[in-house]
Amino acid sequence: MPGPLAHLAPLLGHYGYWAVGVVIFVEDFGVPAPGETILIAAGIYAGAGRLNIVAVAVIAFVAAVAGDNVGYLIGRSGGRAFVHRWGRYVFLTPERFRKAELFFTRHGGAIVTVARFIEGLRQANGIIAGTSGMPWRRFLAFNTLGAALWVGLWATLAYLAGSHITTLYDEITRYQLYVLIALGVLAAALVVRHLLHRRHRS
Repeated sequence: MPGPLAHLAPLLGHYGYWAVGVVIFVEDFGVPAPGETILIAAGIYAGAGRLNIVAVAVIAFVAAVAGDNVGYLIGRSGGRAFVHRWGRYVFLTPERFRKAELFFTRHGGAIVTVARFIEGLRQANGIIAGTSGMPWRRFLAFNTLGAALWVGLWATLAYLAGSHITTLYDEITRYQLYVLIALGVLAAALVVRHLLHRRHRS
């Protein structure tokens, strides 16, 4: 498993599909959980032959739609009170909620579709929709479309990466020294440019 995803390997190894479903489900009504990350990790596992990609995609899709609908119910039944009392525990402060709600109101129901790809909005999407009084059927339609696109994109890309994981590791290992040298040279050039610019201004 690639470095940034390595911490999820034990979770997927022990709980498999359950881990995918539960983590995505709870993330989608505001709980700070790595939903997108575990979807990518599960896709890589599937590409490597450890999981079934169809099962991963179906479970992730159902969990995403269900989680957002729980968020919608929370928002519909007492969204503002929930945010002001409990929001800080799930990184949804009143100020963050106000900005997200304003953005949501301006762009209408279509934002529900793309919210799935935006960190912060993905977790608050359902709560905001319920709080703002968006009709449930309209929310469900846009939310289902967004979940299908989100799962389809990340599951496919991760699966393709997983199916070539050995090749990718070999290439990374082969060129990582050159990449690090290039990044070091670039950083040095930026520092020199900044110092020269400051000297010129002074």
